[in-house]
Amino acid sequence: MPKAIALDYGKKRVGIAETDDLQIVASGLTTVETNHLIPFLDDYIKQNIVEVMVIGESKTLNNEYNEIEKDIIQLIKKLNNRFSELKIKRIDERFTSKIASYAISQSGMNKKKRQNKALIDEISATLILQSYLEQKTYF
Repeated sequence: MPKAIALDYGKKRVGIAETDDLQIVASGLTTVETNHLIPFLDDYIKQNIVEVMVIGESKTLNNEYNEIEKDIIQLIKKLNNRFSELKIKRIDERFTSKIASYAISQSGMNKKKRQNKALIDEISATLILQSYLEQKTYF
């Protein structure tokens, strides 16, 4: 079975998560600089069978889109052109960074590791992907 991957998009970095081959468990993969995302995905998709890419939907508490959503829409257009065989799904990403930060703080890591924004982005992508997997089982 093909994998699913998730992106937690940011202007500087993108957190990336992947599933196992059975799409049961989401795991953090890495964080890449935003300007290196497309080359990274090119390599990753050449080496793995990927069925779906889940991208966080950036909204405010009032259910309105954040400013970064414009950049995400542009990214999706690029991804659709480059990887036309992939399905792209969106999942609400509100609170994922806060949940990721809390999980890291509770993990016992030292302060320097807890403040690692790249780790927060990777864990946020994992939360987005796990949310997708949980929703998928109900539909």
